[in-house]
Amino acid sequence: MTADAIDVRNPRIVSAVKLHRAPQRRKTGLFLAEGANSVTAALATGRVRELFYSAAAATREHELVAGAAAQGVRTTLVSDRAAQALGETVTPPGLVAICETLDVEPGAILAAQPRILAVPVEMADPGNAGTLIRVVDAVGGDGVILAGDSVDPHNGKCVRAAAGSLFHVPVARGRNIDATLDEIAAAGIVVLATAATGEVELDDADELFTGPVAWLFGNEAHGLDPAVAARADHRVRIPIRGRAESLNLATAASICLYANSRVRYRHT
Repeated sequence: MTADAIDVRNPRIVSAVKLHRAPQRRKTGLFLAEGANSVTAALATGRVRELFYSAAAATREHELVAGAAAQGVRTTLVSDRAAQALGETVTPPGLVAICETLDVEPGAILAAQPRILAVPVEMADPGNAGTLIRVVDAVGGDGVILAGDSVDPHNGKCVRAAAGSLFHVPVARGRNIDATLDEIAAAGIVVLATAATGEVELDDADELFTGPVAWLFGNEAHGLDPAVAARADHRVRIPIRGRAESLNLATAASICLYANSRVRYRHT
């Protein structure tokens, strides 16, 4: 471990801070993972290039930092100013790893014969994307395919919201929505779309969950494009029995994916 803390002007810190920007992530094939959950998960994959830690983090997460060093990861003590620059939160945890990006092709996910897939379409909010990845991980899902002009999964807010799950669940990007849906259909996967006026109520959908399923979730502001929803094999609605007008994307996705998982794991 480095004896003296390096400051914000150090070239390594300057280079790392640039990874907050998507063009630099694409150029270098690197991104930042912030916080103990994400760093622990990243270390388990062997994709960490360097771990920056503050003095406070060294005390709080001593075993994590020591474990990284034991793996041969370069571990570097940084000043509080540098930790602030590396982090993106108001109170940064002082623990940031430079990681190799986790780019996966949709075809690779489909070749693994997934049983539960989440396919957010035109998802713009990185926090929602990270939450969705975390939910897929929690319910035992097999992958996420971000379709269309969706958020970069290596965005810092997405990585933090995923809380380590980005390193557990394969995440792909399928920029051409129609081509992505064609690939999913060709793999023999039933495509379901969430829709407020769907013809199938979620409570009655158990039979659909006995085989492989891909869930289409729409944009936070506008929902699914009707043309995209029309390509699904079935459109599923969540019954709302109270007075709420609707559910936000992350909540609706959580309910649907859990319902799917309950049936899938009951039949295994």
